[in-house]
Amino acid sequence: MIQDIGEGLLRNEYARKREPREGDMIFAFRGRNVLVCTKDIDGDGVRDITVPTVTGFDGGTPGAGRRSADITVPSVAGFDGQKDMFLQYLFEVGGMACFLLMNEDPAAEAPEIPGFSYEKLSVLRRSRPRPLSFAGETAYQLFCWYRDNRYCGRCGHRMNFGEEERNMVCPVCGNRSYPRIMPAVIVGVTDGERILMTRYRGREYHGHALIAGFCEIGETGEDTVRREVFEETGVRVKNIRYYKSQPWGFDSDLLLGYYCELDGDDTIRMEEDELSAAEWVRREDIKDRFENMSLTNEMIVRFRELGAER
Repeated sequence: MIQDIGEGLLRNEYARKREPREGDMIFAFRGRNVLVCTKDIDGDGVRDITVPTVTGFDGGTPGAGRRSADITVPSVAGFDGQKDMFLQYLFEVGGMACFLLMNEDPAAEAPEIPGFSYEKLSVLRRSRPRPLSFAGETAYQLFCWYRDNRYCGRCGHRMNFGEEERNMVCPVCGNRSYPRIMPAVIVGVTDGERILMTRYRGREYHGHALIAGFCEIGETGEDTVRREVFEETGVRVKNIRYYKSQPWGFDSDLLLGYYCELDGDDTIRMEEDELSAAEWVRREDIKDRFENMSLTNEMIVRFRELGAER
């Protein structure tokens, strides 16, 4: 899956005082668009991507073949006429530090950088190299959190960046805000050789999906499975079994995968506000291919190959 980049390659320890260095990666976002340079690498929509990197540090020059944006560090002051830009350290992937390009004004739009363009965030789902795709979606999760927590939700004052932890701290009332992680379930409901497959309504992604939903207050993951399946399709389930989890920075989620079995009537009463389709599909009729990207895709293909076996 997208997070499977190799053991130890992600180092997410917080380092507020880590200064940018030559070659460090820079992520910039406009809404749900990420600043990248892309190149098709096969005929199936998979792209090679690069992001801006720090140049001009201590008089250094970009390495051979590296696409870079000429950004003055550590403040990037004056770039494209924007005087209040700075780089916020995020994490390290594969030995390369990643920074977020930010503006003192949280409402300001990220700048244009020559040689790069703002592409839909979904470009990261089918791009290479994989560590860069994972870094991009995780950077987006932190971008959303920083964007939405520049002011204190308790007293309204401007928040400061935490010095010791990855948090935002109000200097007036002491309120502390930490990155938002929302638990959600992905559910493979099976009935012998069949699995319940869906399609979302009103989403950019139009492919096959499974039942999914967020954990509510007071619920276990298993409680969420029962409630979401019944709410979206009207069927009841039993023998709920945990499969595995996945961090999903595109929506700030921690996805919890479960398989379970139909309990009783198989009649589907679809929740039309959430889904555009819901149907029982036999194993031999599943045409989805393994993309090694999302938990949903892995669970669908795993059922096709192994059935309801654990």
